Amino acid sequence: MKELTSAIYGAGSLGTVLGAYITKNGGKIDLINRNKAHIAALKEKGAVITGTVNMTVPVTAFTPDEMTKKYDVIFLMTKQLFNKEVVTMLKDFLTENGVIVTLQNGIPEPGIAEIVGEEHTMGCTVEWGAELTEPGVCKLTSEPDSLSFHMGKMKGITDEQFNNVKSILEYMCPVYEETNLLGARWSKLLINATFSGLGTVVGGCFGDVSENKDAKKVAVRCMKECIDVGHAAGAEFAPVQGKNITKLFYYKGTAKRVFAQLLLPIAMKKHRDIVPSMLQDIRNGKPCEIDAINGVVCEWGRKCGIPTPINDKIVELIKKEQEGKLKCVPSNILYFDDLL
Repeated sequence: MKELTSAIYGAGSLGTVLGAYITKNGGKIDLINRNKAHIAALKEKGAVITGTVNMTVPVTAFTPDEMTKKYDVIFLMTKQLFNKEVVTMLKDFLTENGVIVTLQNGIPEPGIAEIVGEEHTMGCTVEWGAELTEPGVCKLTSEPDSLSFHMGKMKGITDEQFNNVKSILEYMCPVYEETNLLGARWSKLLINATFSGLGTVVGGCFGDVSENKDAKKVAVRCMKECIDVGHAAGAEFAPVQGKNITKLFYYKGTAKRVFAQLLLPIAMKKHRDIVPSMLQDIRNGKPCEIDAINGVVCEWGRKCGIPTPINDKIVELIKKEQEGKLKCVPSNILYFDDLL
C-alpha cells in the first residue's frame, strides 16, 4: 500500500501543534510556512509545544520555495485573505487524487473548489486553539481532553480520500464526520464571530468574553444574530462537541437570554485561554480575517434581510484597531451600549 504524502501549508500556531502531534504519534507530515525564523527554529530545535501540554517534537519543516514533491493531502491553514494565490499555487503540488483540506475560518470551501475542483476539496473545523509565542514555540490553549476535528467533503470526494485524511488527523485527536458540513461551518463561525470577534475588540482571550458581565450581554446577542442569519441562509447548525448550541443559546425572551449569559462561562471553560487569531495578527502588525469571520455574518445578513448591528459594530471596531485608530482594550465593550 502506497504511503500517503501529506503537508500542512501555513504551519503557524495551529499547524505547528497539529504537525507535532501527528509526528509524535507516528505519522509523517511536512510543515510549510513562509516565516523563515519560525522554520529555522523548527529545524534546529523541533516543535516546542507549551500551555496545556509540554512536549518537544523533531519535525520536518521548510519554506514554500523549498517544496519539491506532490502531496496526497495538503492541510491548508493560511489566512483566507490569500486563498486565490495560495490555492492556485498548491494545485500544482497535488497528486492526481490529492485533496486540499481547509481548516480555515469562515466558509472557504466554495472558493477553493472553484480553483481545484470539488473532487479535490474537503473542509474541516478545528475545535481548539493555540498561539505562536516565539519562533518554533506554540502554546496550546485548550485542554487536551477537549480537542476535536469535525470534517466534511465536497461532491466527488471518495470514501478512500476521506478516510485517508481522517486517519492523519486522528494522530492528534478524535475526528467526527460531518454530513452537514455547512452546518458545522456555521456553528464554528458563530463561535469565532462571538469569542474571537469580541475577544479581539476587548484585547483579551475567550474567557474575557465569557466571564465578563458586560461582554456576556453583547456575546449572546452576537450569537443570536449568527443563528438568525444562518437559518435564513438555509443552514442547520451542527452540534459542537455533542452540544446543540442553538438550543442552548438561542432566545426570544429575557429569561432565556439571561440563562444564556449564565451558561457562557461553563460552555467555554476548557477553551477560556484561547487568544483570538485576529488579536494575534493585530498585535503582530498583520491584516486579520475580520471579513472572513464577522464580515461573513454581515454579508449574509444583508443578502437575507436580517439586521446584524452587533456584528456590524464588531467589524467596524476591529478594522479601526487594525488601522491603529483604536486600541484593543476592555473598555471597547462600551461601544455596544446603544445596541443593547
